[in-house]
Amino acid sequence: MKQRSFFGKLTRIWKHRWMDDSDVRRAVPPELLAKLERFTQASEARHSGEIRICIEAGLPMSYLWRDATPRERAIAMFGKLRVWDTQQNNGVLIYLLLAENAIEIVADRAVSMPPNSTFWQETVDHLSAHLKRGDFERGLTQALEEISALLMQHFPVDANAANPNELSNRPDVR
Repeated sequence: MKQRSFFGKLTRIWKHRWMDDSDVRRAVPPELLAKLERFTQASEARHSGEIRICIEAGLPMSYLWRDATPRERAIAMFGKLRVWDTQQNNGVLIYLLLAENAIEIVADRAVSMPPNSTFWQETVDHLSAHLKRGDFERGLTQALEEISALLMQHFPVDANAANPNELSNRPDVR
């Protein structure tokens, strides 16, 4: 990422500090959080993968000061929310950063696609199109459907094996 000017850095800090949890609640109200939680739970009953959603209003000051990217924060949240720690290394994080309208998807090593695959970018593009229209519900639901279909294909539930719910299904909101 290109280094920002001092003015650019201050503008970015202001934008992130201006956003707060009320902006997240407006975009993703409690009813939608509950619906996404139920959808994730139902999805994970059909595959052995784990899906987490993380929505942040703005980056923490330490990230802003060092001019970190949304991708860096998504990778940090992938670890902090323990998505990397699933038994089969098949966790996926959908990360939204409202202050920058950024979408990042981080997938564990067992779920990563070949370098020429367009699956993740297409999923981000579909989600982005809905978010630009303010339709967080349809965008996040469609992203969950697409990721669930991929996980069902590669990690179907084995009827003879346990399928524990390793992570919370509730979206993490910050």
